[in-house]
Amino acid sequence: MQELLSAICDPTRRAALALLWDGGEHCVCELMARLHASQSRMSRHMKVLREAGLVLDRRDAQWVRYRRNPDLAPEFAAVIDAVLTAELNLERKVA
Repeated sequence: MQELLSAICDPTRRAALALLWDGGEHCVCELMARLHASQSRMSRHMKVLREAGLVLDRRDAQWVRYRRNPDLAPEFAAVIDAVLTAELNLERKVA
């Protein structure tokens, strides 16, 4: 649990998870553009998420594509779902 919580404590990583949590596969170039992050910064963040077991990666020519880990334990997926939902609700209240 500690590794999961450490992985999602960063706002950029949570934003990346929010994009990936729809079940689709996203190129690192898309994540970079949508999150306004450099390639090296985005790669570092995605490495943390990958090492925590939250996402899987696949090399596609010069790019890497990421997706939600379908084998993530249901308890961990529930934590991610709750955090992303709470964050979205807070953003809506502020807007």
